[in-house]
Amino acid sequence: MKRNQIIVIAVFLAVIAIVLWNAAGSDKQDEANPGAAAAAGADMKPSPVPGSLAPAFELSSIDDSITYKVGGERDKVLIVNFWASWCGPCDLEAPDLQTIHEKYGDQVDLYAVNATKYDTVRGAKDFVKEKEIDFPVMMDKDGKVGDDYKVFSYPISFIIDKQGVVRERIEGVQPLEKWEKMLDEVVGA
Repeated sequence: MKRNQIIVIAVFLAVIAIVLWNAAGSDKQDEANPGAAAAAGADMKPSPVPGSLAPAFELSSIDDSITYKVGGERDKVLIVNFWASWCGPCDLEAPDLQTIHEKYGDQVDLYAVNATKYDTVRGAKDFVKEKEIDFPVMMDKDGKVGDDYKVFSYPISFIIDKQGVVRERIEGVQPLEKWEKMLDEVVGA
């Protein structure tokens, strides 16, 4: 009986030693690569986050007549808005985006990126016509841009400054006053 107790204690101590050894190795790995913790899921915030560079992309307009580019320095602040025609909150948000475009058009570009992979071109075109949207609307047909921006729901918008840095990640519909406050902070900077 005493021998069995010694074996159980030895196995228990061995397991504790292995757990401690792995934990110490994990900490050293995190110190050597500070981004590893985030990549491993320790920081669950979706990327891009405020302060990071906006992922670059090129997308065609809704009628395929123009290609728009995002990435790097710009002449104006940029809003990139991800939406879908079937999205109820996007429907609510559209008039405010049009108001923002009209008010800030000389200081801010506004690009609406349709989640075409999960939508239809016809639905997107009907939505734009019905809402009388006159800012650029692009089609993310393969979903790559939405993937790069970690878009998991709609609407999601990003305010990007003139240096190409994300200043705000905006999930869901926001009151017009909040949009104006965020934009005034970036435009005035």
